[in-house]
Amino acid sequence: MHITPEGDCNEKELLRLFQKGDETAFNAIYVLYSKQLFRKILHMVNDEHTAKELLQDLFMKIWENRKHIDPAKSFKSYLYTIGVNLVYDHFRKAGRDKQLASQLLLMAVDQYTHIEEAIVNKDNMNLIRNAVNKLSPQRKKVFILCKLEGKSYEEVSQELHISTSTIHDHMVKANYAVRNYLNSHPDLVAYSLAAMIFLY
Repeated sequence: MHITPEGDCNEKELLRLFQKGDETAFNAIYVLYSKQLFRKILHMVNDEHTAKELLQDLFMKIWENRKHIDPAKSFKSYLYTIGVNLVYDHFRKAGRDKQLASQLLLMAVDQYTHIEEAIVNKDNMNLIRNAVNKLSPQRKKVFILCKLEGKSYEEVSQELHISTSTIHDHMVKANYAVRNYLNSHPDLVAYSLAAMIFLY
């Protein structure tokens, strides 16, 4: 089968050829996924040079492990798993910087959302959920409606029949409580943050 650089064949066929070491198939896979992967990595690390290096590492890893790819499973999820691990490793190495660790905690709270548990280790994903579950019932409800469901204070005010100022107070205290909980698990925070932004 002839493959154009734009990946003009189905993914399973691409993967079958890729597993055999077909460089044209590899190039087609790169064209299909590199832009969206780069955007996600760049959003995460906020440095173009680092993002390019991590993207290169990602595709080197899939080339080296091409024979172990299962075409029956989601290849996109496979790519994202590798990306999550690479970004996590990057943050872990930089985690000695206390200021960076603090920024990661803030981002973790801001990026709180449900993601595909099949892709990320459940222990890591349960970290933020455990933090949220420790909130009082009303505060937890407000936090989930605003953070998880993306509703405005006005929408939540109408739904729960409480004032927007009360909602604001709940959110400030909820964010503070969640950050404090995450602060006691700094290593897992980096992984969870990487996973959430990659899969958001």
